[in-house]
Amino acid sequence: MRVMVVGGSGFVGRAVVSELLARGHAVRVLTRGTRPRVNGVEWVTGGVEDGPLLERACAGCDAVLYLAGIIAEVRDQTYDRVHREGTVRVLAAARATGVRQWIHMSALGTRADAPSRYHATKWAGEEAVRQSGMAWTIHRPSVIHGTGDGFLGFFERMSRWSPALPLVGGGKTLFQPVWVGDVATAMVRCIDVGASVGRTYDVCGPERWTLRQMLELVLRVTGRSRLLVPVPAPVAWCQAWVAETVLGSWKGRTPPLCRDQLIMLGEDNVGDPSALQTDLGWAASGLEEKLRERWG
Repeated sequence: MRVMVVGGSGFVGRAVVSELLARGHAVRVLTRGTRPRVNGVEWVTGGVEDGPLLERACAGCDAVLYLAGIIAEVRDQTYDRVHREGTVRVLAAARATGVRQWIHMSALGTRADAPSRYHATKWAGEEAVRQSGMAWTIHRPSVIHGTGDGFLGFFERMSRWSPALPLVGGGKTLFQPVWVGDVATAMVRCIDVGASVGRTYDVCGPERWTLRQMLELVLRVTGRSRLLVPVPAPVAWCQAWVAETVLGSWKGRTPPLCRDQLIMLGEDNVGDPSALQTDLGWAASGLEEKLRERWG
């Protein structure tokens, strides 16, 4: 099949493209930025706001994998523009060009009454997909880890030079981290499995970890000893505002922490992957196993 991937040059996108190629699919990637050197990929440069370009990108494709997403807003790249409006625009192009299948990456915690704008706009994107009339599947991963991630990888890089690591929210929030390769496998496998149509899946690892436990694991695997320091909410909020203003608004760079992330850190990020396991025969790798492969 010919598959068009929106966001195929990003962290998750690179893993998805590799999985598609490994399974023999023809791959076309829509990207705003860099084009990694990957044999067998047809690259289309542009953004989701360009309707005619989107139709050209979708033409001749059997499926679209929509992976576009941002964890923090940077200038005109807002949550709504990427998560909802981008989804709506690419859906229109896909329908106009006869694409049959849509596979969508959302996020665990997404719901209609979500307090964070990240989750609220992800929900709006999901609603557009559900109402599209296409053969759709939605994936909601927990925090994704792997080479190049911006979460555990961020803390590992910080631990190289900092004597302490911050425990935002006290470090008690629960996560169910999932390896990026397992996320890619789940999404690509849906192309060939009819049972996945019309399904919304929690994409989670096999274990639940608090933030504190994950940072302790990172330190244990890397053989480092660092203090874990709880950060009071008002301090974290001020730090996030400064990061958003200086990096996001002034410099046009993604800040390491934003206020919307603090809202999401106030609630557990766990789910039930049993439906994914039943429908697709999918199994997730353990966190420690993958971190030892990466840093051990």
